[in-house]
Amino acid sequence: MRLLPAALLDVVCVLAFVLIGRSSHEEGNALLGIVDTAWPFALGLAVGWLATRAWRAPARLVGTGLGVWVVTVAGGLLLRVATGDGAPVSFAVVTSLFLGATLLGWRAAALLIERRARRAPTAGPR
Repeated sequence: MRLLPAALLDVVCVLAFVLIGRSSHEEGNALLGIVDTAWPFALGLAVGWLATRAWRAPARLVGTGLGVWVVTVAGGLLLRVATGDGAPVSFAVVTSLFLGATLLGWRAAALLIERRARRAPTAGPR
């Protein structure tokens, strides 16, 4: 997978987390509210990409995916606490599960698609 689509998928995962969370808590989706909720996790995601050097193999599940997930969650939660927004245990659990499912999920799907494509017989001349 190429760099830009992988980076965009990761950003979509973080934005989906923010939008679903804000909607489920009836906080509305005003742009400033979305930015306020998203920035700690977006920054955590960027640090995760840097820490894992994700641009080398952005779709790799084990090296890149696990690292990006852990740094995104830990960084986002730490930034929320540091800025006074808080991160109760229930929020930390939901954050970890959702971002794990999505950040690792698309990578797992990409891996399965790639493996199936390699195993598929090629149609050659008869």
